[in-house]
Amino acid sequence: MKYFSIFFLLIAACSSPKDKKLVGSVERLDPALDQLIAPGTQAEIIGEGYAWSEGPVWIESEKMLLFSDVPNNIIYKWTEEKGVEPFLKPSGYTGTIPRGGEPGSNGLTLNNEGQLVMCQHGDRRVALLTASFNEPKPEFKTLADNYNGKKLNSPNDVVVDKQGNLFFTDPPYGLLKNVNDSSKEISFQGVYKVKPDGKVILLVDSLTRPNGIALSQDQQTLYVANSDKPVAKWYSFHIAGDSLTNAKIFYSTKYAEGETGSPDGLRVDKNGNLFATGPGGIWIFNPEGKVLGRFKLPQATANCTFSADGKTLFMTSHMYLLKMKLQ
Repeated sequence: MKYFSIFFLLIAACSSPKDKKLVGSVERLDPALDQLIAPGTQAEIIGEGYAWSEGPVWIESEKMLLFSDVPNNIIYKWTEEKGVEPFLKPSGYTGTIPRGGEPGSNGLTLNNEGQLVMCQHGDRRVALLTASFNEPKPEFKTLADNYNGKKLNSPNDVVVDKQGNLFFTDPPYGLLKNVNDSSKEISFQGVYKVKPDGKVILLVDSLTRPNGIALSQDQQTLYVANSDKPVAKWYSFHIAGDSLTNAKIFYSTKYAEGETGSPDGLRVDKNGNLFATGPGGIWIFNPEGKVLGRFKLPQATANCTFSADGKTLFMTSHMYLLKMKLQ
């Protein structure tokens, strides 16, 4: 395959408008990437100082972005007018006994009614925020907290289909001692489906660290990122009712020296292309699994999401919140 690459140095651009800090470099592996990311594009830092930013979701009705700071147990909101502000605390652990680790919310999404669905590490559940966006309070409804009577590990990321089914991943990252935590009740790290009636169905139990999750535009394919570095891969599955078939390795990633990050959060654009966080930043695939290129970032990047019109990509990259214009 012919190799196309353009690298833009990481900068705090002196020539840019006051207070605008730009970062990033584009690695072009296929000319088709030009249709998605214009040459010369960089990302703007719009928030910083977080312990580990995650789970961005765009709320079109409120013209705001929500994202998690997992270790600090808080959700922040960003708007064009006011920048970043606290939105909800606690976000993922509502217990009274202080704890460390990663207790907060992680992946966030909207259900078909426009309500916030969240993966809560500390409370070990997928939950619905029952309070309004205008008056947010830590008031939740449990959607899934166990499988066959055993507590979930720490739900990580979630997506909702058009029929109201939830699909979520359940690695051990929110447990204080990870996979060796004494409170762990399920021996595997699962991928699950929650039906509208509340029934929890196990879909996959063979991935070592299932993490990011996304649906194809036609709702027929489920993508799952496995963030375990020795077997860092993205998988695709055909959705057949309450089971998955035709499991494939969508892409097996490679690490270059000094690159940080693992396959984590991912999103599918309106044309079926995948924007997937991974080693070195954001990997961009076409629907057939061909790598079009990467948007390279200096920090480990956890997740991303699109604005409603698909023309802005928001990224959570370690201590930063970023946004980038798309074609």
